[in-house]
Amino acid sequence: MGVVISLDENKKPKASVKPLVDLTKADMDLVNKLILSKAGSDVEMIPEVAEHLISSGGKRLRPMLTIAAANMLGYKGDGHIQLATSVEFMHTATLLHDDVVDESDLRRGKSTARMIWGNQASVLVGDFLLGQAFKMMVDVGSIDALDVLSTSACVIAEGEVLQLSVAKNMETTEDDYLQVIRAKTAALFSAAAEVGPIIAESSKAERDALKSFGMNLGLAFQMIDDALDYGGSADDLGKNTGDDFREGKITLPVILAYRRGDDEERLFWKSAIEDGKTDDAALARATELIAKYSGIEDTIARAEHYSSMARDALAPLPSSPEKAALLEVVDFCLARVN
Repeated sequence: MGVVISLDENKKPKASVKPLVDLTKADMDLVNKLILSKAGSDVEMIPEVAEHLISSGGKRLRPMLTIAAANMLGYKGDGHIQLATSVEFMHTATLLHDDVVDESDLRRGKSTARMIWGNQASVLVGDFLLGQAFKMMVDVGSIDALDVLSTSACVIAEGEVLQLSVAKNMETTEDDYLQVIRAKTAALFSAAAEVGPIIAESSKAERDALKSFGMNLGLAFQMIDDALDYGGSADDLGKNTGDDFREGKITLPVILAYRRGDDEERLFWKSAIEDGKTDDAALARATELIAKYSGIEDTIARAEHYSSMARDALAPLPSSPEKAALLEVVDFCLARVN
């Protein structure tokens, strides 16, 4: 059972990433060529595994943030192409590693790399892509950009370990959850947006604005993903719905339902999440309890809060097509649940 969000027939057209895609297309074509080039190797399995995930239909939102941020601040060089490619390789590497840790079978409607080539190949190809990302950062020659992206790589890894430490623990708090998604998801969004003004040699205020925008967009984006896991579709999510539940992940809808439930309902959650009793009947029960305690609606409300912070972060920057497109990305993030 899913949560149905009612639609208002008089609403404005649904937000889209198309304006951002259109504005960044020329540069993203160069990014895509560089991706194919840098994913190449004489070791046959490396390009096979890399291309499997790279070509699987992701929106490449994170590198587009880098391109748009650099362009909106007047950057004229080509360093943003390498930094955007670095960002995408970092993201791809984390997906390869995540699927191994989470034992995921499906990503964006396709079998995960680990299901085709195995866990060892997935981890090692992820490591190769991280190495290529850092080589490109060095080639750009910006110590500040290297510092921001390398720091985010460390933070992402810390987030992965933190998520493992709180997995299958129903005493996980909302603060714990925020710490995990801030590290695992929002840190790379933030870094991707911040390196744009860095490469453009913009002011600290402009750099801070894009950094804050990326962080808050990333938090909202992950919260919407977590809501979709219980109230969306595989097409919206890019993986099987209910995967978080089956993997014992403690996401915000679960935290809210557990905190608000009665003793019997909390025992159900402990049995399902902590003892691994996550069959289809348990997933249906979990979805019912999340709906009963407004877990989806309140997760969306939290996401709307961070979306507002993302919009406010950009408010001081001059109007531009890139700024308008980035603001629409915020709306698109929320529109995924409608």
